[in-house]
Amino acid sequence: MENTKLDFAHKVISGLQKEIETYTKNGAGPFVAAIYDEDNNLIVKTCNSVLNDKCSHSHAEMNAIKEAEKHYNTYDLSPYNLSLYVTAEPCIMCLGGIMWSGIKNVYYGVPSDKVEEITGFDEGFKPNWHDEFKKRGITVYGNIATEEGEQALRDYVLNGNTVYKPTRDTNI
Repeated sequence: MENTKLDFAHKVISGLQKEIETYTKNGAGPFVAAIYDEDNNLIVKTCNSVLNDKCSHSHAEMNAIKEAEKHYNTYDLSPYNLSLYVTAEPCIMCLGGIMWSGIKNVYYGVPSDKVEEITGFDEGFKPNWHDEFKKRGITVYGNIATEEGEQALRDYVLNGNTVYKPTRDTNI
């Protein structure tokens, strides 16, 4: 059963990684997320739209959760036993959104340390988040299709796309 889940996750995340370039050509950020139900039916697929929306919280995960909530007409997705698949490890903001949404499983591609190394995005402070999710009944699987994901992120940067982050005064 576990291998079947991970095989499906690899197929989904690998497919999402391949779509990143298409989204970035339209001004979207380099992250894509999808939510599937327990029968592996696609519920929603979205990308990061921070730049297009001019909204700092329009991350792929947050957009996917919002669209799934619209789909089910609820703020609580827990009765639907949904899984989130995302091209990179969720940032600190998205972890909060996932936790409060009722998503049951999270599958991610590129880990945050590699995202930060390749792109310069600030993923935030996330100590023990896997353990915290486990306490809340959320299962996490990571480092899926990482080579494709890392290359997609390198391409994003090499093509001169915007790495968005606020200016910080580090002299405080």
